[in-house]
Amino acid sequence: MNRQAQSAVLFLLGASLLHAATTDLYLRYVKQGLRPLVLVAGAVLVAAAVATVWYERKRARRQKEHAADHAESHESHEDHGNQESHESHVAHGSHEAHDSHEAHEDHSHREPRISWLLVLPLLALILVAPPALGSYSATRTGTALQEPLAYPALPAADPLSLSLVDYAGRAVYDHGRTLRHRQVRLTGFLALDRDGTPYLVRMALNCCAADAQPVKVALTGQVPPVLQPDTWLRVTGTYVPRRAEDPVNGGPIPFIQVTAAKPVAAPTDPYDESWNS
Repeated sequence: MNRQAQSAVLFLLGASLLHAATTDLYLRYVKQGLRPLVLVAGAVLVAAAVATVWYERKRARRQKEHAADHAESHESHEDHGNQESHESHVAHGSHEAHDSHEAHEDHSHREPRISWLLVLPLLALILVAPPALGSYSATRTGTALQEPLAYPALPAADPLSLSLVDYAGRAVYDHGRTLRHRQVRLTGFLALDRDGTPYLVRMALNCCAADAQPVKVALTGQVPPVLQPDTWLRVTGTYVPRRAEDPVNGGPIPFIQVTAAKPVAAPTDPYDESWNS
């Protein structure tokens, strides 16, 4: 691509990053705390595009001025003797031959048109926002539950709203000591194991969607009779001292005894960041 095309692609990419960061679209790709970096990256790309256009225009202006000066110099030398005129014409012919050779080289080294296919992923980013990772990824990736560093005291609310990752960590590594005799409310999307076991899942991030891993809680009790994968549910239930092994990596999966469940809209931020907080 020439410089003008490169600057156009840079500008579009930078504008796309700024658009994503000023809306909730960026949450499909990175965790919430990285929003300032996305804004900075978009601003840098837009600035680079503007600087490229300014530099190219300045260079074109210099070339025009140089060509005009050369033409004036050539006209002044035509008033001299035949020898000087002959030498000037020879030099001018050499210069024209050189310019013609450069133009031929520029023409022969034009970029292949297939390079414009590089713009397609950018257009996809602008026009089509990919969905958040869901049940397909969750059932093919082992649970990534990690032991919490601490177990802060829980509020006295009833039912108690917890992140799915917090509930799973307390149920497995604290053996449910802080969850006993409590009504707990969890939100996540549904995934069905190969044997039909229903899981409530949240994908946990380290930094971006590329490293997202699922944390799963198995459902038992008053589970809805019709289960559609990727449906978001708000589940109310109680802790039960029961666990299963993830069929993918053998990791621990706690259970929750469901007493009520209802579909809810997908949250603005579909990923759970409390995993490594």
